Amino acid sequence: MQGTSAGVGSTLRRARTARGVSIPEASRDTRIRPEFLQALEAEEFDRLLGEVHARGCLRSYATYLGLQGDELVGRYARQAPQAAPAPAVAPPPVRPAVGGRRRRDNTRLFVMLAALLLILAAAFGILSSRSSAPPPAPMPSEAPLGAGSIQGLMLVVLARQEVEVTVTVDQGEPESFTLRPDESRSFEAQTAITVLLEHGASANVQVNGVDEGYPGTERHPWEHTYRADQVPPPSPSPLG
Repeated sequence: MQGTSAGVGSTLRRARTARGVSIPEASRDTRIRPEFLQALEAEEFDRLLGEVHARGCLRSYATYLGLQGDELVGRYARQAPQAAPAPAVAPPPVRPAVGGRRRRDNTRLFVMLAALLLILAAAFGILSSRSSAPPPAPMPSEAPLGAGSIQGLMLVVLARQEVEVTVTVDQGEPESFTLRPDESRSFEAQTAITVLLEHGASANVQVNGVDEGYPGTERHPWEHTYRADQVPPPSPSPLG
């Protein structure tokens, strides 16, 4: 969804400008990639990694700027377009056959075309056998990365009940915070992310766009470390 009239992007941009914060500074403080912050301010939500990631980034960015995250997420949800059903394609009209002579003419034409194709195929085979095949083109040793490709880890935690969460990014210091119901936070890392839930089955966890469900068991802590070399990288988002 691009260029909507929700006003979410302009609200974020005005708040950031009023605080005198640049995109790189906001990215460093929120741990959200600069291109994702730019996509939020431009309301190009299709550049983010799915619906849950878009809501999590929007809520985190709004809270960082001193705005009401729930209000902005609700405004974004109300403006999200519904997928329109694909129009039914009518089958081409079938014209009735006109007389037996027309059918005989068609059969004769098909036989002539088949004979012509056989002659052309034989001639092509003779010419191909006389000419040497060109050497195969060298295959690139490594596929080029697209402009929108992302490396490392992207973690999104979406709470369904109030829960204390502790996240450790790479070799940094653990960060603890409380998530309210339907509140989410997103984190990025180069090598590893460790997440600890005070109570298992209390929050949805997504890693690189893969839904891990609600891990752990109720009334018991749950902790897990996701490593970049053990998790498939996130798929690049379309840009247009």
